[in-house]
Amino acid sequence: MATTQVETVSTSADKAKLAAAVALAVGAIVAFYLLSRQGSLVQWAALLVGLAAAVAAFASSETGRQLWAFGRDAWREVKKVVWPTRKEAIQMTAYVFAFVAVMSVFLWLTDKTLEWVFFDLILGWRK
Repeated sequence: MATTQVETVSTSADKAKLAAAVALAVGAIVAFYLLSRQGSLVQWAALLVGLAAAVAAFASSETGRQLWAFGRDAWREVKKVVWPTRKEAIQMTAYVFAFVAVMSVFLWLTDKTLEWVFFDLILGWRK
């Protein structure tokens, strides 16, 4: 049985909500800079109130509801993850460091061997 994904079409009201959210966010940033002479408390209050209004407008749109549902589902999935214990994490980190050390020595030896073969034996540049 195949499931089909149903895409919702944005309505003009939804588009207006998104435009209002963008306008409120831009307005909050502009107000922050325009109110610089009023003191930092007024500046930050205007910015936070404007951004809160922008978030509220965005959250009331269909896109905002979909984003909230996605975040909720993602959080549910994160809760299902079996995280390693401290001992396991330290062991895996030690394995990675050991592997990197061994690979670096191997690559250095390979580089020096090829350098010796090409420059000393084949080309005879280092005599």
